[in-house]
Amino acid sequence: MTVARPDRDSDLGEVARGGRGGPTVLRIMVGSQLRRLREAKGITGEQAAYVIRASHSKISRMELGRSPFKQRDVADLLTLYGITDAGEREKMLELARQASTPGWWHQYSDLLPSWFEAYIGLEEAARTIRSYEVQFVHGLLQCEDYARAIVGLWHGHRDPDDLDRRVAMRMRRQQLLTRKDAPTLWAIADEAVLTRPWGGRDVQRAQVKHLLRMCELPNVTLQIVPFAIGGHAAAGGPFTILRFDAPDLPDVVYLEQLTSAFYLDKRSDLDDYTVVMNTLSIQAEPPEATPAILNGILKQL
Repeated sequence: MTVARPDRDSDLGEVARGGRGGPTVLRIMVGSQLRRLREAKGITGEQAAYVIRASHSKISRMELGRSPFKQRDVADLLTLYGITDAGEREKMLELARQASTPGWWHQYSDLLPSWFEAYIGLEEAARTIRSYEVQFVHGLLQCEDYARAIVGLWHGHRDPDDLDRRVAMRMRRQQLLTRKDAPTLWAIADEAVLTRPWGGRDVQRAQVKHLLRMCELPNVTLQIVPFAIGGHAAAGGPFTILRFDAPDLPDVVYLEQLTSAFYLDKRSDLDDYTVVMNTLSIQAEPPEATPAILNGILKQL
């Protein structure tokens, strides 16, 4: 006996075959599939946890895509949920194996806090990235010298090799903007981002020139919020909205703090932040004005 799921398997397979997605998104989608199967059978999280000799919190983490999958656990859960067809089981087990495959950022796992590692996986999978920055140039738009100055603020006292690897990781992240299936980046920056001389004037000049080059990419939009407008819609601080092609994967609002981050996916939160972002894009200078603003700053440096 199997549970009817008209297009879930094909959706998951499409994500696995596509270039955009990666293990983070696959974990979330496989976890969602396991949750649907469990709920369709009327099985509680506690009952499912008992079968795989685990806690209810582990079932919750699996279903939210926040932990890798063990093949034995997935197989036992499929049996519990009545999935007995050999082909159907193997399809789910293969997707679970792919979901547990490390992403490119795994080589930097000794440097990455868990709360930011999750963001990199989501960033890799996003179709659209919309951000507002109040203090720093967005990480995807930083030139190497600027990135080194920023990373050095917190990690400059460590081994030089450690600093080099952190900068290299940031540069590696930026490759997604020029890949074949590149996402759209719509970045809005406060004027303070451009006028604060992180790393000194030479670095500031190099960063502004880099932004001019990045604005030439067809998938990158940059707007500047001038000091002259005073208060604005995003006065609460920086944030990022990630949107995905993957089915059943909701938009995510990312809020970063000094030692942690929040990931918001409730519809009410998404709606609120989307309204703020849309309003801010109207209050900021239009994208076509950005090159003139950047060139004006260059003349002052």
